[in-house]
Amino acid sequence: MDCTEHLHIQSLTHQSDNREQLKRPLKMLWISSLPITYLSLLLLPCFPGQNGGENEQSTDIISVWEGDSISITCSLEGSGNEVGVYLTTRIQPVNVLYLSKWNTSYILPALANRTRYSKEGRNLRITLHNVQESDSNIYLCSNIVKNKGHHKKLNGKTTIVVVKAKTSGVVEQSPLYVNPQQGQSITITCALKSLHEDEGILLLKTHMQPERVLYVSSQNVSTIFPAFANRLEYSKQEKKIAITLHNLWKNDSDIYVCAGVAKNSSFLSVNRSGTMMLIKEVEQTDCSNSSWGIYSLIIMLVLLLSVVICCTSYRVYMKKYSQKKNPNAVYEDMSYSSRRNTLVRTNTYTSGN
Repeated sequence: MDCTEHLHIQSLTHQSDNREQLKRPLKMLWISSLPITYLSLLLLPCFPGQNGGENEQSTDIISVWEGDSISITCSLEGSGNEVGVYLTTRIQPVNVLYLSKWNTSYILPALANRTRYSKEGRNLRITLHNVQESDSNIYLCSNIVKNKGHHKKLNGKTTIVVVKAKTSGVVEQSPLYVNPQQGQSITITCALKSLHEDEGILLLKTHMQPERVLYVSSQNVSTIFPAFANRLEYSKQEKKIAITLHNLWKNDSDIYVCAGVAKNSSFLSVNRSGTMMLIKEVEQTDCSNSSWGIYSLIIMLVLLLSVVICCTSYRVYMKKYSQKKNPNAVYEDMSYSSRRNTLVRTNTYTSGN
């Protein structure tokens, strides 16, 4: 092997070693970033994600007098997959109105003479005229979409309608509507305006699962019924009573009505509006108490830390690599080979003489 070939091989080997050595800091940086990446992945479940296909629900409350008109607005998806939109009641569920994408419609016969609807852009406005107490309910908008050959129901906005009677009656009750979460407590106040000294107060559930909740006599003798056993407290002051219901759960959703019970009377003095209660279910998530702000800050700090570690590691490694590198290795070898060739030529010339 001559000198030129020897130098060429050494040069290629040296370049290959350089490439391998330059790859090392990149490998080190990638390996050092693994714990950071893993930590970021662990934090991802704590972010509130999109609910696969379900619309975010909102709630409107409409409180009107008998004989007035109300309007409920439902949003239209506006996509090619939408089949139609429903307006239904949630207390004693019935379909009030259905409108298909082909503009065919259905209206509950009992409301047909009092119900009108119109499309307004991407909204469907449903108007109910001459409302009655029986129209008090929880109304739900739902979109029906077709996905991969199957129909899917997307729940939208909820509207609470409370229709108040124009006659005041002898029983006052508040509030008209409550919307607590599961596990929370609410207070219903009943007050009698009658002159009967021996009149008691009865609290009833009247729609979803009609049953008695509490009875308190004029002598303050009480009976708590099984629906709220160990979950009810009350305080009485003359003819006014405050009833607190604890640890509410989904099946407690209903309309609660206060009634005055007079001795030797064959009827109840009933509050005609009642209290409409809808329990909100608590969403269960792995990080239900976490907020976007906190976790955004954590992610930013993690990313910043990873950049600092990568830059620092790269600079330290390149500094050590530069110190270890011997730039004169090839030059020394060339010098030695050059001297050897010169000596050989000199000896050959001398022996020829």
